[in-house]
Amino acid sequence: MRVDTRLLTTFTTLARTGSFTAAAAALHLAQSTVTVHIRTLERDLGVPLFDRLPTGAPLTEAGRRLLAEAEEVLDAVARLRSAAGEDGPVAGRVVVGTPESLCATRLPAVIAALRTEHPDVDVDLRAAGTEECLQGLRSGHLDLALLMNEDAESPEIATEPVAREALTLVAAPGHPLAGRDRPAAWGDLAAEHFFLLEEGCAYSDAFEQRLRAAPGANPRITRFGSVDAARSCAAAGLGLTLLPATTVAEHLRDGRLRRIALDGPPLSDVPVRLARHRRRWAAPAAREVARALVRHLAQAGTGTAGTKRPTSPRSDGPAGGGTAGDRR
Repeated sequence: MRVDTRLLTTFTTLARTGSFTAAAAALHLAQSTVTVHIRTLERDLGVPLFDRLPTGAPLTEAGRRLLAEAEEVLDAVARLRSAAGEDGPVAGRVVVGTPESLCATRLPAVIAALRTEHPDVDVDLRAAGTEECLQGLRSGHLDLALLMNEDAESPEIATEPVAREALTLVAAPGHPLAGRDRPAAWGDLAAEHFFLLEEGCAYSDAFEQRLRAAPGANPRITRFGSVDAARSCAAAGLGLTLLPATTVAEHLRDGRLRRIALDGPPLSDVPVRLARHRRRWAAPAAREVARALVRHLAQAGTGTAGTKRPTSPRSDGPAGGGTAGDRR
């Protein structure tokens, strides 16, 4: 039986999006064309691949069995095309999921370096939380992701440490804790108002847990999906916020925020990890972007997250597949 790879591309896209409308938009096709592709593939295979429901198009059992095989076929085709053009310049579009804080502070320099080294490589940055990034890697919507977590390894996702980010607790200069001569004890924070990043942000969750463990703790916690919103509330004198140091550096320099020293052990730095799909093949452009991320983030951060220097991504090993919430 001969199967057109265009039908497999449509099939995998519909499997990822769960919607004929979304799949058509992703593929820049008419919805009727997507419908024809899927019907043709189902007729050729002799089984229904999707359930047509008012709420979407979930895979049938047969469709779930086919998905991994279809992705392998498409990866093989991509490798063949890449091999045919190996002598030419590295080119293509790479989609990277990343916390908002890294997107705004660390990644512009990486993109600038890539533009010089590989002018035909385009990088799309998608601000996303950890769960969004992991789902994006699994579905193929993302080629790479940066995670601010201690670990996010799974049978499908491989990660490697590339840097660490320092955290800073800040408040407006007029806040009672900002003008003290001595560090604030955790008990001093028990009744304060905090503006933290949304649930799923590993360091915000850990900070809240530590806050609530203090004797007599009754803090007011407001969660945001935006670094700027949390920072602005703190600068307006409404409470405190915990953010990566790079995102508050300018506000500290110009006096809009003050650092709040804490009594006891300092806040732990947050690891930054590069994540990829274990089994999905990485195009040359994705491999070059991964190398640039490892190289530049290790130089820009507070140091690598381990004693070993992060290894360069490979295309032929488990971690070399190329495609991790903290919107931070």
